[in-house]
Amino acid sequence: MKNNTRISKKTNIHAPIVEALKTAYNNPTYQFHIPGHTKGLGTLTDFRNLVGKKALQVDTTDEFDNLGTLTPATGPIKEAQELAAEAFGAKRTFFLLNGSTIGNLTIAMGLTKKGQKVIVNRNCHRSVLTGLIISGADPLWVLPEKFSQWGLWGNVKAQDIEKLLDKNDDVSMVWITNPTYEGVVSDIKAIADICRKYDVPLIVDEAHGCLWNFNSKLPETSLKLGADIVVHSLHKTGGSMSQSSMLHISKDSKINADDVERALMLLHTTSPSLMLLGSLDAARANLQSEKGQRQLNRAISNAKYLRSEIDKMEHIHQLKSDFGYKTDVTKIFIKADGLSGKRLESILEIDFGIEVESASDEGILILSNIGNKRSDFKYLAQCLHKIDTHDYKDIYYMENKRHMPMLTPIIKKSLRNAYFSEKEIIPKEQAIGRLSGEVVAECPPGISILLPGELITEEHLPYLTDYETIEVLK
Repeated sequence: MKNNTRISKKTNIHAPIVEALKTAYNNPTYQFHIPGHTKGLGTLTDFRNLVGKKALQVDTTDEFDNLGTLTPATGPIKEAQELAAEAFGAKRTFFLLNGSTIGNLTIAMGLTKKGQKVIVNRNCHRSVLTGLIISGADPLWVLPEKFSQWGLWGNVKAQDIEKLLDKNDDVSMVWITNPTYEGVVSDIKAIADICRKYDVPLIVDEAHGCLWNFNSKLPETSLKLGADIVVHSLHKTGGSMSQSSMLHISKDSKINADDVERALMLLHTTSPSLMLLGSLDAARANLQSEKGQRQLNRAISNAKYLRSEIDKMEHIHQLKSDFGYKTDVTKIFIKADGLSGKRLESILEIDFGIEVESASDEGILILSNIGNKRSDFKYLAQCLHKIDTHDYKDIYYMENKRHMPMLTPIIKKSLRNAYFSEKEIIPKEQAIGRLSGEVVAECPPGISILLPGELITEEHLPYLTDYETIEVLK
């Protein structure tokens, strides 16, 4: 019989960075080194009062107070990364600052070269494309399923990956985003089997799936399904502080971890925040703890409760796995008849004081987080029931603006060559028929509308409402 958790419960959870920070706090020294605010004494009083004196006193960087170094990892930081690798089922884990973006840049810079082909799903995060611009590798686009009724990209099909590999014998890597921002899950096992057949590494940007290894009711992590490298945004759903993430190399990966570390050393800050690193250590330890397990079980239970309430509604609908694909239960994408996603978002925020993760053309994304209480979801359900039974008029469509790019790109010039070509800035309306010179990708979710070297068409204009001008190739 399968347990609720994928890890064994531990009564004594060890968090080496957190413990080292506690030791440093309890044994203060005279500070003649960075950061220059000197344990908070050199900062604005209002700010110090807002964040707290203790937070600023432990805001230090590596190489001080016996905290170790980040790249290469030593001391408590090295120990924390090893504990994280064990917890996530990886051979090697690297802590990341500047979010999963730095992980994606590292993968591109360390593992791809100019002119190499990389199979990438079109709805990847913009950081993947930034990395390819840096390395000079050329993306081969694989288009996921289009869920037109929901205005979303869906799952990547394994057979589409195989078709591209069969037609291109010089592919150096397959780089897939899983799950999507809205929680749609692809068949990574099937994709990994195909990559193994063609002897190419599989990289998975699993930024939104960092909880999966800690509960059997969630999808299986790509680390256990055949991926070579997996990137996790612990700050998104795992409980760490903003812009802290992890990069894992799987146990069976053929990728040289030293190549990844060398690239990471080139890109990472040389003054890493021990608060952010400590929050990664704490997030991992919390997810392994009995308390963290209760929180995760509660997050799943809260999501199922909200979904059951939505099923009772007449005009509000949810995206779920019984439509023929898998989803992460904790990511609830809903839409309301007669309302755009942006309008539904504004009703919840203005009328009910509720902020959701994001809104697109058709609906909104709600996250069931480990920090949410059941009362949060009871209130949200009550508000959705009110919206379901009242006549809210949609005024947002009058703006003729689109948010989730669902267009098939028309590529006229390679990504890197276009990015470094001579450019000019022109009014948006004059750009039809020209080649884009910039990356246009609104966050969230950071999916590209236009990339350098792509033909600008009239279909792009509804996505560019907030742009007066655009950069194009001369």
